[in-house]
Amino acid sequence: MLKLPMTILHRGYLLACLFPIAINPVASQVASNPAHDKLFSTVAEIPLPGAAVRFDYVSVDAQHGRLYLAHMNDDHLVVFDLRKREVAANLAGFKRVHGVIAVPGINRVFASATGEHEMIAVEMSTLKRAGSAGPIDYPDGLAYSPGTNRVFVSDEHGGVDAVVDAATNKLIAAIPLGGGAGNTVYDAGSGKILVAVHSVNELVEIDPATLKITGRYVLPGIENPHGIALDEEKRLAFIAGEENHTLAVFDLKTMRLVSVHQVGEDPDVLALDAALGRLYVSAESGTVTVLQEENGDLKELGRVTMPHAHTVAVDPATHLVYFPLENVNGHPVLRILQPGL
Repeated sequence: MLKLPMTILHRGYLLACLFPIAINPVASQVASNPAHDKLFSTVAEIPLPGAAVRFDYVSVDAQHGRLYLAHMNDDHLVVFDLRKREVAANLAGFKRVHGVIAVPGINRVFASATGEHEMIAVEMSTLKRAGSAGPIDYPDGLAYSPGTNRVFVSDEHGGVDAVVDAATNKLIAAIPLGGGAGNTVYDAGSGKILVAVHSVNELVEIDPATLKITGRYVLPGIENPHGIALDEEKRLAFIAGEENHTLAVFDLKTMRLVSVHQVGEDPDVLALDAALGRLYVSAESGTVTVLQEENGDLKELGRVTMPHAHTVAVDPATHLVYFPLENVNGHPVLRILQPGL
């Protein structure tokens, strides 16, 4: 892909808003897809630093207008300015970085450096390393509990949720789950931590204060639950079954399964735009399934395919959807899309 100067990219975005034409070759290829036209319009494609290799989790800091991207196979944490639409920093020293979560309330970003078997804390204001915690066998997803000031880390291979004190960056506990840990999330509505657990196909609930498991909920029809997204206001959890290409809708009020939907092969990262009620399910196959909340359930709006589009983020302030793509014409890019309404 031709690396255009940022000013040209910005002008291209303005032109794209005024005239419905493609502004680069890749956008032209995408725009020719009728399914894509229905679900998205292309806003911009921004070149990203590093090699054309795999990204993993991403995290939006809407308060400061930043997007943090785990460039896993490049061993970097990319910091992207959402307002200027440019890379603000490319932080080295994150070997095989998988998970990342921004916590603006405590001026921290936490990342799981799986290659070093540790969680790394970064100070937001300076982007300097603030400490690390480990050993954790295979740190992956991350969640922050504000009431306890603790970070919960999915140890996918160790079969535990590791717990780190965010004030001291010390590993304080490892909670056995009975299977591999998928994604870990904090549910503000209940004040609990929720973990998708592989092999036993359960959603496990943890009290972040006592560090005790307070509930285990079987997910019929879901094999190897992994990705999770929450609609905290509507009290719904969306859980991806990576082994059988499924998505569960789970009622957090009754703690019961509502429905199971088919999605793209090997679903990974989920992103919810709660204001629009729009859920994006990214799969390792490159299929992105778009679903709409309706009467306590989901209906599918359609699917699009993008190269290596297994991770996704939504900016709640603008509703723009961000896909870091590892290899588009030999280079990593950040594809920014406007959802169709």
